[in-house]
Amino acid sequence: MVSLPELALLALAGYRGTQLVVHDSILDAPRDWAFTWHSKRDTSRIRTALITLISCIYCSGWWVSGAFLAAWLLLTDQWHGAPLLLHGIEWFAVAGGQALLNRWDDSRKDAD
Repeated sequence: MVSLPELALLALAGYRGTQLVVHDSILDAPRDWAFTWHSKRDTSRIRTALITLISCIYCSGWWVSGAFLAAWLLLTDQWHGAPLLLHGIEWFAVAGGQALLNRWDDSRKDAD
């Protein structure tokens, strides 16, 4: 089981990773390519799902948080010996933390 400091660290990493996927200019070229690819067949469910995934902080945040949590659990050798359900709950906790950070960040933009 991850500790509270580890949970906070993973939530911060999930927040930053989500910002990278959805907003940061370093990934503008791949995002632009994906949007152009989608516009060529905008009725494709797979293409629409991909666009939703890379443009939604909650959709991306869920998977980015899961990837960070899985990497953390494997690298710190915490994966084994704990029930899979516990890791699922940890995933919800990390994703919830990153979602709260994204909501807080979005609310600050509106205040400017």
